[in-house]
Amino acid sequence: MPAKAPPETQVGHIHLKVTDLERAIHFYGDVLGFTLTQRYGDQAAFLGAGDYHHHIGLNTWHSLGAGPAPERAAGLYHSAFLFPDRASLGAAVQRVLDHGTPLDGAADHGVSEAVYLRDPDGNGVELYRDRPRADWPRDENGALRMVNTRLDVDALLAEAR
Repeated sequence: MPAKAPPETQVGHIHLKVTDLERAIHFYGDVLGFTLTQRYGDQAAFLGAGDYHHHIGLNTWHSLGAGPAPERAAGLYHSAFLFPDRASLGAAVQRVLDHGTPLDGAADHGVSEAVYLRDPDGNGVELYRDRPRADWPRDENGALRMVNTRLDVDALLAEAR
């Protein structure tokens, strides 16, 4: 029987190679709303939400001044940040738009509502909120039936106000 991770297992943090540390700190800190918790000079920084030590690590150890990773190569597709409710997701999306960062897309997946964009280094970013499990779409046999329909971003933004 294959090994299984315990149900309490979580993804603890991401650590991204970035080309410009200050620009990345501004984006993940000021735009997405994470707090700078520690910094290692001009080479690395860690940001978190709440009192957690870090959800995001940023470094320039191998990437200072480099260009973005090639699109047609193995690697991280996107990082995803789960917001606790629709209003906080809408507020984060509003900050992204106010920053001038364009959205790549937005989708209602039935289980979640998600907005997609790119960070200043071209890394994919998903901002989302989960619906309560009781509201997840299921077929007649109870199997999960995720969807990919249009998300009304204007309504999401209005809820943030």
